[in-house]
Amino acid sequence: MSADSAHPSPAPDPRRWVILAVVCLATLVVLLDNTVLNVAIPSLTEDLGAGTADIQWMINAYALVQSGLLLTAGSLSDRYGRKRALLIGLALFGIGSAAAALAQSSGQLIAARAGMGVGGALLTTTTLAVVMQVFRGAEVPRAIGIWGAVSSLGFAGGPLLGGVLLAHFWWGAIFLINVPVALIGLVAVTRLLPETKDPAGRRPDAPGAVLSTVGMVGLVYAIISGPVHGWGSGPVLLSGAVGLAALGAFVAWEARTPTPMLDLGFFRNRRFNGAVAGGILVAFGMAGSLFLLTQYLQLVLGYRPLEAGLRMSPLALVIVLLNLLGVGARLLPKVGFAGAVAIGMGLLAGGLALLAALGSGHGYPGLLAGLLLMGCGIAVAGPAMAAAVMGAIPPERAGAGAGVQGTVTEFGGGLGVAVLGAVLGSRFAAGLPGSVPASSAKSLPEALAAASDEGARRGAGAFAHGLTSSQLIGAAAVLLGGLLSAALLYRADRPAADPASAPAADPAPEPVRADR
Repeated sequence: MSADSAHPSPAPDPRRWVILAVVCLATLVVLLDNTVLNVAIPSLTEDLGAGTADIQWMINAYALVQSGLLLTAGSLSDRYGRKRALLIGLALFGIGSAAAALAQSSGQLIAARAGMGVGGALLTTTTLAVVMQVFRGAEVPRAIGIWGAVSSLGFAGGPLLGGVLLAHFWWGAIFLINVPVALIGLVAVTRLLPETKDPAGRRPDAPGAVLSTVGMVGLVYAIISGPVHGWGSGPVLLSGAVGLAALGAFVAWEARTPTPMLDLGFFRNRRFNGAVAGGILVAFGMAGSLFLLTQYLQLVLGYRPLEAGLRMSPLALVIVLLNLLGVGARLLPKVGFAGAVAIGMGLLAGGLALLAALGSGHGYPGLLAGLLLMGCGIAVAGPAMAAAVMGAIPPERAGAGAGVQGTVTEFGGGLGVAVLGAVLGSRFAAGLPGSVPASSAKSLPEALAAASDEGARRGAGAFAHGLTSSQLIGAAAVLLGGLLSAALLYRADRPAADPASAPAADPAPEPVRADR
């Protein structure tokens, strides 16, 4: 019996929305853990005796391992099966979370976080690949929109969840809560998900996996360490050089090997390139602005961490609401990929500009207006770009496509934090009064501690002006990049106006189901 006769394409899987709920649950847990640790830093410092370097590694171990393994995890899920990869990812994430909750030293917690990063990489790539396997046609943008809404909720909800748990339990609770969720996910995935994999059965690309992992870890480490240690410091320069060299070797290897982990031919597709460029800039604007605004709310406006998290939440809530209502999915057929990206990136850039224009002089109400506009833009552009990336890749390589999508998000977010943070730092240092020593210009708390009352006021003003400059630069980058992305998508979609080529827009080939 053929796969088509067993699963006729006109009758989609009746469990697909339940499957989406399971996938979103796994996604939510992974993304919550990206930010939940930030609010536990004081408790970890006291209970584990963690120093500044220990805290940095607790936070960065997870991000480094996850970002380094995204491409490899996506490729392996295509080769060995997405259901299998999802189960392994849930198991690793649950075990790592239990180990983190029971850690008795900084080293144990860092090791547990690294293990969670392995599971997180498998979950991040596999969940989006599964969405592309169980949905078809017009339902794809809506399903991706819901998946993206949960991603945004997880990104912004980490500090809120962490604050609530720490108010009632010890710091290990922020990790222990993942264990029952992982167990529920294991049972649901086992019972609900069909197994799908690449029918070509490609050989694993071990050299490509090593080179991509070394390259991404080196580059991401340089990006996240640059603002802390200085961009000209030896470790940062060495890490960046090793990362770039490894990624260059990765590209050269992928171009010559007969079984590449990442088919470089994807980059000859204008739709793919346009969506990747847009994805980097959305992550750039969102992560960079959240990084700056969190500091502004706490250090200038005086909010506590949980209060700052609550005031940042409207951004995520708008994204969730609009995606659950299907606004982006309904708009996409009317304006196309290029129109959706242009509108969304324009709104995102406008939100960043509002933050710059109103944030420093109008307190929180000015920030709220910018956050709401940013949320509208991300809700419109995000699903369109994810659908464009995944739609440009054959369904049997959905894992590789999800790996690219995840890598783009990680790289863009790290770049946004680094670039906008560097702009803020330079403007802040330049605006400090001369009475503040240069050694105290690295951060606002140090500058305030070293300054007089008048100097403290001027220091807070310098920080606010630095924030304005950073957000304006972010707005310009997002707007110009959005126009470029939309232009590439428009050129890619022009042939689709020909009725003879219309069926090519529906990525409908049925994946091989390994359990049939």
